[in-house]
Amino acid sequence: MRRIFQDLSIMLRANLWLLPVFALLAGAVFYLAAPPPPMRASMATGAEGGGYAGFAERLKVELAKSGFELTLVPSSGARENLRLLLDDKQDVQLGLMQSGLELQLGDDERARLRSLGSVYQEPLWLFQRRELPIDGPRDLLPLRLGLGTAGSGTAQISGLLLGLNGIDLDQYPAHWQFTGGSKAASALLAGELDAAFFIGPAENPLIRRLARAPELGVTSLRRGAAYQARLPFLRSIAVGEGLLDLAANSPARDIVTLAPAATLVVNDSFHPALTPLILAAAREVMKQGSLLDAPGAYPSAEPPTLALLDEAAYFHEHGLPLLQRYLPFRIASLADRYIILLIPLLVVLIPLGKAVGPLYRWRIRARIYRWYRYLRDIDRQLETGLPAARREAEAARLQRLERELAGVEVPLAYSGELYQLHLHLRHVLGRLQGEALRAPAAAPDRD
Repeated sequence: MRRIFQDLSIMLRANLWLLPVFALLAGAVFYLAAPPPPMRASMATGAEGGGYAGFAERLKVELAKSGFELTLVPSSGARENLRLLLDDKQDVQLGLMQSGLELQLGDDERARLRSLGSVYQEPLWLFQRRELPIDGPRDLLPLRLGLGTAGSGTAQISGLLLGLNGIDLDQYPAHWQFTGGSKAASALLAGELDAAFFIGPAENPLIRRLARAPELGVTSLRRGAAYQARLPFLRSIAVGEGLLDLAANSPARDIVTLAPAATLVVNDSFHPALTPLILAAAREVMKQGSLLDAPGAYPSAEPPTLALLDEAAYFHEHGLPLLQRYLPFRIASLADRYIILLIPLLVVLIPLGKAVGPLYRWRIRARIYRWYRYLRDIDRQLETGLPAARREAEAARLQRLERELAGVEVPLAYSGELYQLHLHLRHVLGRLQGEALRAPAAAPDRD
């Protein structure tokens, strides 16, 4: 055991030059590694009590379980969320957007935003006074219609649907109004409007309030497949009888409606490494589904809106990254960054490791072989003849070398070469001393 430790000690001393190399490589890894993702972000949500705000609150609670702090920034809706995301002065990294609103963005604005995917459907509802027969969009022309708040997602979707039916904005009757939300709902219930468009989940309090009103009904937006083919950010969905309110049997029959999707959008200040954490939390929020969303259906890469962030595309196709399936997010994200950097590090270390063995052997043998040149020189000089004084000096030097070699340590595997050096040294020393003894006898006696 003692010999083993001695060999290890010798090996370490012979390879001390590797320490600065490894230190340099380790320093490069830490220097080049990206900083860890922040464990906080701000999210633009929507009006208090709305679908966006409700989803964001649940997402905040879910993220808090992983130690992530999500700050909610209330807004007037999806359009303001986009404005906040595009404003560099606002500390907002992600927000909810209604699919289809991206059509209103310029190319430069679209280039600054990315999608993480949709998180739930936002059905479009056309509520009407029950006594009014409405079979198609053109039946709305003589009615007092609420199109949604000017500039809102509701107004955009209703305008697109009417436009597909040949009703352009310039042709809107004067009695149509750009009003929406609770204001339009109150006007509809008071009889000041005949019909109005609304967007929101089936569980939304405003939608349920309208569904319970006996004087109102829900219009079926037939030809859903035709609309979806022309507006791919919409989905045609079937709404069964009584789904909105069983007691009021609303709707009174099976209907079809259209639904954009609530989409998570991020700007260029969002750290991409947070993507799987955000989407995994959204999956937990939506794992039970809703009245219209099947369990586990969201988050989803569909419908297509803004370009998907690369990390989001990976999540939708493969799920969580491997390490995050088994480790807490902070540890897994840290390991991910260093594993990526270890690949080029290994490219350097593998050939370096292969060189260690030959270099080690060379260094050990160099401690032995450096004396052989000296022995060879003496041996050659003996062949040509050495003066007596020179022979005595070289013999004394070899004796000092012999004593020095007695203290040299080499690994056991190289002991044979050290002993060979001892034998050769004794051989050359013997020749020197032998020549010294024979030199006086060789000289002629002149007396």
